[in-house]
Amino acid sequence: MRSAGLWSSALALIAALLLPWYLVQDGIGVLSYADGGWLTDPDGAPAPGLILAEGRWWLWPAVLAPVLGLAAALLPLSRPARSWLFLAAGGLGLGLLAAQGWSIGPRGWMAPWLEAAFGETELRQYGIGWGGTVVSCALCVLLAAGLAGRGAFRGDAFTATVAVVLTVSILVFTALPIAQMMAGAFRDMSGAFAPSSAVTRLMDDRLWGLGCLAGAPRCGVVWNTLLLALLTAAGTTALGLAFALLVTRGRLRYPAPLRWMTVLPIVTPPFILGLGLILIFGRSGLLSQAASAWFGIELGRWIYGLPGLLLAQLFAFTPIAFLVLIGVVEGLSPTLEEASQTLRADERATFRTITLPLLLPGLANAFLLGFVESIADFGNAVVLGGSFNVLATEIFFAVVGAQADAGRAASLSLVLLVLTLVVFFLQQRLTARKSYVSISGKGDAGLPPPLPRGVRRLCLIVAGTWTALTVGLYLLAFLGGFVEVWGRDYTPTLRHFVKAFSIEGGQFTGLAWNSVLTTLELAAISAPITAVLGILAAWLFSRTRFAGKGMLEFATLLSFAVPGTVIGVAYLAAFNLPPLELAGTGAIIVACFVFRNLPVGLRSGMAAMAQIDGSLDEASHTLGGGGLDAFRRVVLPLLRPAIVAGLTYSFVRAMTTVSAVIFLVTAETELATVFIVNRIINGDYGLAISTSLALIVLMLAVLGVMNLAVGRRRIGRRAAAAATPVAAAPVPGAIA
Repeated sequence: MRSAGLWSSALALIAALLLPWYLVQDGIGVLSYADGGWLTDPDGAPAPGLILAEGRWWLWPAVLAPVLGLAAALLPLSRPARSWLFLAAGGLGLGLLAAQGWSIGPRGWMAPWLEAAFGETELRQYGIGWGGTVVSCALCVLLAAGLAGRGAFRGDAFTATVAVVLTVSILVFTALPIAQMMAGAFRDMSGAFAPSSAVTRLMDDRLWGLGCLAGAPRCGVVWNTLLLALLTAAGTTALGLAFALLVTRGRLRYPAPLRWMTVLPIVTPPFILGLGLILIFGRSGLLSQAASAWFGIELGRWIYGLPGLLLAQLFAFTPIAFLVLIGVVEGLSPTLEEASQTLRADERATFRTITLPLLLPGLANAFLLGFVESIADFGNAVVLGGSFNVLATEIFFAVVGAQADAGRAASLSLVLLVLTLVVFFLQQRLTARKSYVSISGKGDAGLPPPLPRGVRRLCLIVAGTWTALTVGLYLLAFLGGFVEVWGRDYTPTLRHFVKAFSIEGGQFTGLAWNSVLTTLELAAISAPITAVLGILAAWLFSRTRFAGKGMLEFATLLSFAVPGTVIGVAYLAAFNLPPLELAGTGAIIVACFVFRNLPVGLRSGMAAMAQIDGSLDEASHTLGGGGLDAFRRVVLPLLRPAIVAGLTYSFVRAMTTVSAVIFLVTAETELATVFIVNRIINGDYGLAISTSLALIVLMLAVLGVMNLAVGRRRIGRRAAAAATPVAAAPVPGAIA
């Protein structure tokens, strides 16, 4: 505790004294360091220079709080006294800096009530830079050291730091933007506060109408969204379980191709699956034309609506369930299943009474993620929804439609959050008060039993059908990148690839290079951060009890539940003004990637943590190790599947997302998906498909490197090959 307070206070003081407090638009490299002019430069001075030269007295906490923390760490004080001083320095310093940052902006007071209370002011400031960021982070650690000193989080500074940093991050990058956006639900078209407007919008018959039960053409969008989400969540969970069982226990000779096929839809840019479905089942699709020519059957426009949208979401979101469930199935201990068979239970009874109940946490997490993904899905809904309206598309058209209504968009987003909240609590109630531990400190050399014949046969049928449809979708969609003009001139060509990725004179001159390299850079930055935060959050929620844990856990799902378009608008509004002036930079895109994709790392980590006996952590503590030792040496090696899931999902979502970032990109930070969307709008399908194909190949290569780098979890069980009967060797001295 004392060492954490010491180094965090020292770091905060050094940053306050040396680093520029405010954001330097052209980078800190343009400051004049040789003559010391940067110390008083109003654009790049550290906090003391701004206080003394510019009279910005409100920055004093940035200097005084670290000094107080250093004094508490160095003076011979009792542990309670030192803890209180750490709490005061970290908590008050962080609180005062946050208060002044959100109170004073480039035009004075940032809130009307502040101007009404204190009158007009000449005070001015801009977004924080390296100095403000490092000082704020260090004060978070100092606050955590004080909490640990007071006995919170079992007195462990590492656990307290994880809790404080996660809480502050979620508040700033998830709760704050969404809260500001939700506040719009209680404002009228002019922006004035009007709660009655929210009631009117929420009671609209277009949301809750049940006219379809009485013969009307459609029901309300809430019921449409709920029906689609429940079907998608159940379908993706069942499909993901089938693939996970088949890959891990199906006794396949070559399971790797099936594993890669299940991940392929998740590494695909959004429009590819929809385009492939239209090319197969649309009015001009291959199957539609074949049915009309051979059998005289007109299939019509059935693909546009609930059937097509459900099919697209099953293809798109099954990989998420697979990534969550593959680690859970691999972590099942064969001991209980072997005990069941020893008691003369057959394979089906063992699978039904032992295997499936142990998979319940993973199934619940996969269902929750599938539900949330479905209600927030925009890309598939706008392509294949037709007259089947859902909340995501309604929100989009409320934001950018001809009759833009930010209040209605906020009200619809509020409904999405309520739906997520209900499913979240149902999932928590389903898995609470039960134990699913199957990995403990006891040696386990059992062999996972094979799947029952009926289950294996069903899984093979499902996998074969799914694989055939997936291959067909991609083959048809990608053919457009190798022909001159899709639909008119099918002459084979590589012209689109040359146009996108040409290299002349050692320089990248192709049109797609800039966007692809920018996307790869930002995804490579955000993916490790997302995976680390997700695993730390899963470990914290699974192993520590503290006030507000359930609320914090749900808060991590907020950005995941709200459609990406709304998140983009919320981020643009929240981070376009001080103190976090991130709009127009790559940092706002990285933050959007991290906190929108964080729930997958969290849920897959919690599913894996539910299988790891807490006695392993306790053993580490008993041997004198702290929370960091228990996490690094005991828990982390057993969480490799969850790490792979977090890295995989966060990386590919960063590479393929559109709706969440379309409002955040600039000419300097254009992403590949935005480039593809613009090409589609301009009708250049060949260039769009060739860029998409290059992205897929690039992502598959990076994912392969990730799997090799992270490795596999070793639980100490025999390989499946050990199931082959081998004659026992004679024991010396034994009686024949």
